[in-house]
This record gives sequence, structure tokens and C-alpha cells, in this order.
Amino acid sequence: MSRYFTEDHEWVDVDGEIGTVGITDYAQSQLGDIVFVEVPAEGKQLAKGDDAAVVESVKAASDVYSPVSGTVVEGNADLADDPALVNGSAEEDGWFFKLTLSDPSELEGLMDEAAYAAFVAKL
Repeated sequence: MSRYFTEDHEWVDVDGEIGTVGITDYAQSQLGDIVFVEVPAEGKQLAKGDDAAVVESVKAASDVYSPVSGTVVEGNADLADDPALVNGSAEEDGWFFKLTLSDPSELEGLMDEAAYAAFVAKL
């Protein structure tokens, strides 16, 4: 499985044609205590950069953008009952949605883990 990152602090794990998307640990730490997450519906078509989900914390509400184009195959239903999963496990159990990639070449424009770490270090 390969993981890629955006400058908007989303990550996508790619396993075959399926991408699992969430926000980074850095993003959740900037948001603070997360109180609500809205994930996209199954079957929703997303283009790279589209608003895909919403995350609300005690500080602010933020859009989560799709790092790649595709069709949503699953939203993380656990986040409805326990949005704090994102705080405790942003890059594992706190994933937002899974989608079938429609254009895998879009991954080439994203950062790998080392590039993302260097990007965050400059913030």
C-alpha cells in the first residue's frame, strides 16, 4: 500500500484501485477537539480537489478535499458516533472515505511521506 499527501493535509492510501482518504495527524492537531464529521455518500462522484467531507472542531469547521478523482464506495460510519476517532487515530481508524480511483495518474502530483514531512516542517 502506498500513502500520498496533499498540501491541504489530506492523505490517501492506495491499495489497487481503492483509495482510503483522511486528514493528517498535523491537521487534526491544528483543529483541536473534533466534534462532528460529515462523510460523502456512497456512489458520490468526486473530482480531484472537490469538497468531499466536513470536519468540525471546537475551533472551526473545515472542508476535506478529495486528493484524487473517483467514486465513493464507503464512508466511515464510525465517525458519526465517535468523531474523536480522528483526534486519536487520524491516519488509521479515523479515515473519512474510500473511493475507486478513476485516474491513478493524479497520484503523481501528490507528496510522499518524506516530502510531506518537509512541507509541514516549514509551516
